[in-house]
Amino acid sequence: MKLNWKIKASIAAVLIIGAAVYGYQYYQGQQEAKKAAAVETVPVTRMNVKSTVSATGTIKPVNSVEVSSKVTARIKEVLVKENDTVTAGQTIATLDAKDYEEKRNQAQYKVTNTKAKYDRVSYLYSIGAKTQSDLEDAKMNYDTALSSLAESQSNMSEMTIVAPMSGVVVGQPQTAGTMAVQGNSSPTVIMRIADMSSKQILAKVDETDIGNVKVGQSATFTVDSFNGKTFTARVSKISQTDTSNSWNVNTSSSSSSSSSSASVIYYYVTLDVDDPENVLLPAMTARVEINTAEKNDALVVPLSTLKTDTHGSYVIVKNDDGTQENRYVSTGIYSDEYVEILEGLSEGEQVVSTYVAKASTTSSSKKNDRGGPPPM
Repeated sequence: MKLNWKIKASIAAVLIIGAAVYGYQYYQGQQEAKKAAAVETVPVTRMNVKSTVSATGTIKPVNSVEVSSKVTARIKEVLVKENDTVTAGQTIATLDAKDYEEKRNQAQYKVTNTKAKYDRVSYLYSIGAKTQSDLEDAKMNYDTALSSLAESQSNMSEMTIVAPMSGVVVGQPQTAGTMAVQGNSSPTVIMRIADMSSKQILAKVDETDIGNVKVGQSATFTVDSFNGKTFTARVSKISQTDTSNSWNVNTSSSSSSSSSSASVIYYYVTLDVDDPENVLLPAMTARVEINTAEKNDALVVPLSTLKTDTHGSYVIVKNDDGTQENRYVSTGIYSDEYVEILEGLSEGEQVVSTYVAKASTTSSSKKNDRGGPPPM
């Protein structure tokens, strides 16, 4: 009786252990099945890919000029208005010449007076009645008067303002009666003239992207004024210094240098604009996409499948038997959504894309921020 109890206990223990092992294996199998089912894959495929650099810039005419006066005088008459087309040499405004006429008349009188004195002293010197010094003084006075007359005549010629170039009057000109002040630093701008047949974009490109931008690259851009319309342009110039000249320590204080080092560095890129309909206006904001690289029939995978570690870039490949492996790859062109694979994968292979999360009451997503155009 005692022996039968021990046998029964052993049998029960074996059954319990067997059930536990089976249950654990079943649980593990279920978990592996769930994990395998949660894996989403995408095939390695071929398509046309294009890499772009985003930037923001301002549209401006290639050639423009601010018309100002070389003398200080009140504007007498403005002969053109905004949006008028003018040609080089055309009279576009006149200045009040009354004060300069008076100065010219005084200069002319002085020339006549000093000339008569010089002639008289010259005659007296010839008969020994005047000294060499007297003759030289008379000659100097006469030459000074001639110089003053030439200056006043030159000022009189500035009373007529002519267009220095052909183009369109951009903006409202100054009105008659305004005092036009001369000067090198801040003269009065009477009007602005621009050649609107050729325009450019002055764009700011982030230092992380400037190395990919080259002269001659094509670009597309949009402006807020024409929704849904895309314009084309081409890179014509790349500035060799950043927009703030932060590298030049001789022209910036230590505090400004410290501030610049903590901020983003941008470089100016100039693009020639194609505007055959002549609808773009100066100062419009252009959102530019510069085409830096392009390839047809490239081997690609979604950018979201690419991972990196200390050894380089890799993707997770799902083999035919359901196993997974990390495969290191060489990459080429990066577009917004895809990356070109140069080595490491073959067309048709399956790479792990995402894992589907288990159902929950709430969900959230975060977009991968790859940067964008600089602030204006």
